[in-house]
Amino acid sequence: MRNLIFASLVSVFSFTATLAIAAGPSSKLDTVDIDLTDKASLQRGAHTFMNYCLSCHSASLMRYNRMAKDLGLTEAQVLQNLMFTTDKVGDTMQIAMRAEDAKRWFGVAPPDLSVIARARGTDWLYTYLRTFYLDDSRPMGTNNLAFQDVGMPHILWEQQGYTSLNDSGQLHLTSEGQLTPRQYDAMSRDLVNFLAYISEPSKLQRLALGKWVLLYLAFFFVIAYALKKAYWKDVH
Repeated sequence: MRNLIFASLVSVFSFTATLAIAAGPSSKLDTVDIDLTDKASLQRGAHTFMNYCLSCHSASLMRYNRMAKDLGLTEAQVLQNLMFTTDKVGDTMQIAMRAEDAKRWFGVAPPDLSVIARARGTDWLYTYLRTFYLDDSRPMGTNNLAFQDVGMPHILWEQQGYTSLNDSGQLHLTSEGQLTPRQYDAMSRDLVNFLAYISEPSKLQRLALGKWVLLYLAFFFVIAYALKKAYWKDVH
């Protein structure tokens, strides 16, 4: 028993240490408000994703026509404004870059983002997008507080500008971008909102159906309980 308890404690501490290492130097994550019912936010996030993310990151589990339906867009709007890697609205979101080329250029192939919001969490993604900083020791010239020594460059630097770390480890803006800090935070939030959507497109439908399932179970419980009393009335 003592050995079993010791082994369990070792496993717990090892798992905690792994999580701490994976979290990187910035263990405190910024909180983001995700609202999958906000179609305007999802549309803005889709625009950012298609223009800045889809060049390197695929979303192979998501189809353009499904996105159009869920986001309140027509297929013509998607074809004209959001499709750059294919001409068929029924296709999934793939990229033209080959994995072997990406690995040679970046050191690692960029991951598919279909379920990144479920794998990493929306707070982590929001923090990641907002904590790039200048680092001359890195091949791309930037690093990230949420993902130390990340191979990805700061692709949104024109919007955010460049930030640096001060002596206390805090970020400060060294060159302004096209957006104000508040506008860039909103842009990041919209992008994370869209990534949360593609990670589970049917979440809203599932939650809505779940209410009816619970209502059915409650109704069935009443009937089953009355039936049970009728069957056992002679025994009791």
